[in-house]
Amino acid sequence: MTTVAPRSDVRRHELAEFLRSRRERITPEQVGLPRGRRRRTPGLRREEVAQLSAVGVTWYTWLEQAREIQVSAQVLDAVARALLLDPSERAHLFALAGTADPAPNTPCPSVTPALREMLDQLAPLPACVQNSRYDILAYNSTYGRLLCDLDEMPPEDRNGLWLAFTDPGWRESVVNHAETLRILAAKFRASMAEHLAEPAWKALVARLEARSPEFREVWARHEVVGQGARTKYIRNRYVGLLHLEHTSLWLGPAPGPRLVTYAPLDGETRERLERLQALAQDRAQDRAQDRAQDRAQDRAQDRAQDRARAQAPDPVAV
Repeated sequence: MTTVAPRSDVRRHELAEFLRSRRERITPEQVGLPRGRRRRTPGLRREEVAQLSAVGVTWYTWLEQAREIQVSAQVLDAVARALLLDPSERAHLFALAGTADPAPNTPCPSVTPALREMLDQLAPLPACVQNSRYDILAYNSTYGRLLCDLDEMPPEDRNGLWLAFTDPGWRESVVNHAETLRILAAKFRASMAEHLAEPAWKALVARLEARSPEFREVWARHEVVGQGARTKYIRNRYVGLLHLEHTSLWLGPAPGPRLVTYAPLDGETRERLERLQALAQDRAQDRAQDRAQDRAQDRAQDRAQDRARAQAPDPVAV
């Protein structure tokens, strides 16, 4: 009788072989490590990958041995960076692990074209996709103008926790600011329990502690709060006070990305959200026109430079 290995076993072994092959192709010099005299392993050693990824050596060894262990998206992100994976290899890694890519600055497999279309169709309701680290992976036009102008923010700053503690516009928009920050930090600490050793999480906490005394004070309390729907008041700089219900819909396992929506709780709020959407759309059109004008000016300058070079005397002939 022929037996067929479960799909999960096949995935784990394929993932293990893929990681081993990527590890063996990288030289220590490529990642800033000394080669040493007695190196028999081609490429990097397992303990070096673990060191570069800030994970345990035993855990990474089990991963390459196809052991049945839990692998979070954030740890996979650290391993992908340590192994210098290109975009195709990174996508393959997350596909083998059956996990959504959480990195805010790379195309996120969980944010599909269909999901982006859904975000747009939800407008005028503000909506976005966040991961458990509060990185804002995608958002519609209304959410982009709800608390601050997200389009003006660098991608590395599009994080709800970072903006809540450091951005003046975001902070001014939140009613009952002190209580909101306390709850937000407590939710983040509860989520971080599964990611304590992961570089991206530790880097965000270190960055906040260096920037915000308020965050240091709240973080030191060690409070934890679970996720859940709740009502909020937001004072938008363009349309005024909004009374909203905040809801999260997980797109996969609870620690992964989630669709966040803000539904109006009264007619006046709905009308103001419609006005905000119109303002956001007008702003987007203005930006598109500005970009088109910039491109036209660049092309005109290039043509002028080409003509100047063509009309310049030949230095050899002179």
